[in-house]
Amino acid sequence: MSLSASIRQGGLALMQRIESLFDAFFGAAANPWRHLGALGFYFLWIALATGIYLFIVLDTGIEEIHTSIEYYTHEQWWLGGIVRSLHRYAADGLVLVMLLHILREFLYGRFYGFRWYSWITGVPTVWLVYASGIGGYWLVWDQLGLFSAVASAEWFDWLPIFSTPATRNFLPGLLTDRFFSLLVFLHIGIPLSLLLALWVHIQRVSQSDVFPARALSIGTLAMLIVLALVKPTVSHGKADLSMASATLHIDWYYLFIHPLMYATSPAGLWAIAGLLTLLLLALPLLPHPKQAPVAVVNPPNCNGCRRCFVDCPYGAVAMLPHPDKPGHELARVIPDLCASCGICAGACPSSTPFRSVESLVTGIDMPQQPIGALREEMERKIAALSGPVKIAVFGCECAAQASRLENADTAVLNLMCTGLLPPSFVEYALRGGADGVLVTGCREGSCAYRFGTQWTEERLAGRREPHLRPTVPSERLRLAWADGHEMSHLKAALDDFRKHLQTLSADEKRPRAYTPRRIAQHG
Repeated sequence: MSLSASIRQGGLALMQRIESLFDAFFGAAANPWRHLGALGFYFLWIALATGIYLFIVLDTGIEEIHTSIEYYTHEQWWLGGIVRSLHRYAADGLVLVMLLHILREFLYGRFYGFRWYSWITGVPTVWLVYASGIGGYWLVWDQLGLFSAVASAEWFDWLPIFSTPATRNFLPGLLTDRFFSLLVFLHIGIPLSLLLALWVHIQRVSQSDVFPARALSIGTLAMLIVLALVKPTVSHGKADLSMASATLHIDWYYLFIHPLMYATSPAGLWAIAGLLTLLLLALPLLPHPKQAPVAVVNPPNCNGCRRCFVDCPYGAVAMLPHPDKPGHELARVIPDLCASCGICAGACPSSTPFRSVESLVTGIDMPQQPIGALREEMERKIAALSGPVKIAVFGCECAAQASRLENADTAVLNLMCTGLLPPSFVEYALRGGADGVLVTGCREGSCAYRFGTQWTEERLAGRREPHLRPTVPSERLRLAWADGHEMSHLKAALDDFRKHLQTLSADEKRPRAYTPRRIAQHG
């Protein structure tokens, strides 16, 4: 393993431990670390809503803007002041979760292969977020806004694009209301461009998470309101082109680039910004592991049920008219979008192992781990089990290493993603001789393929098709979600499950063991 890969693996382990710690307090659904993208959208919605209100009530003349803002900040603090503070803190929150989101996606390795499009289209949004925020400070037109405007002009003056230096516009007596009309136009146009860029960014992600869960939304909004009341946003003194302010309170989320420029040079800042941008754009182009084979559709076994189409996390399955069956549809895999996760195979109704066929071929399947081969492996391993309690474990290659649990009384079947598991395999394992089935995989919010954990849990609970039949004894099924660093948690869950199975009444009626392939086909 290379040094960079080792550093990334170490960072990922630390990130997962932080996420697990927050899970203990907030739960996975309300854990901000697991929903950074949704939080970014949420902060953007708040900034846009409060920005619309401020645009309506504020006077935007060069002489009136500061007085207008001061009135709403102090005289109408109970509405205008709080709205202004919410606007500021939501904008800061957007930067924070955006940078954390980039770091998290990098550590999880979600920037190459089929994910290259989302990563590349996300890079311009960074520039647009900063352009929107910095322009907002200019509109306040206090000493900090003047400092930011002049510093930005000096930065752009280094580029050979202006016939006269942009900083000349800030000489006393040259600025007019037309300047502020331009600022208002930019501060509306750039966020609209940001929305468009974000729409492009999530185009290859189905069921995008653009709104956090209710608990997380309410908690985040409450936090912003408390910040607005405890530390309201206030302005510096009115901008004066004839003098420089001695003390400025910098918003380091956005305006750090100005001190950085003065610490280096305009050329140095352009070099830093350009190199960081090129690095982000180049990451998907660097050598990476080759993508696994994509899903394959078998037309004779595809009935056009659309389950694979609905469950695919990346919109890689399209439904087209069936070439041989008028009025029916046939699934088609789009190779460039396929994540090779197998979630579609787990959704296919023909993936049931109860089909009385020697060679099990499904409507959609993964060449590297076909459902038929999984059935054969399960039969072989369960038949070899010994001991008073026999357990079948379905693991996930992206989560804790379930293969380390395998022993004389425990058969482990590792899947490329837990979402590959057809629910009927649980009943098949129990009827084939297993006393219990343990299903494990990534924790909610850290699934390598987004919905593998969620879809599996819903299928086994009967809330999603294909579902586990209600006649399967629930006391013989256990779910234990564990990320890669939580091997001890998974071992403890297995030990607890084994003790639970041992305590079940000896005369409790459970499915009779038999040769599974003699059973008639069922869905």
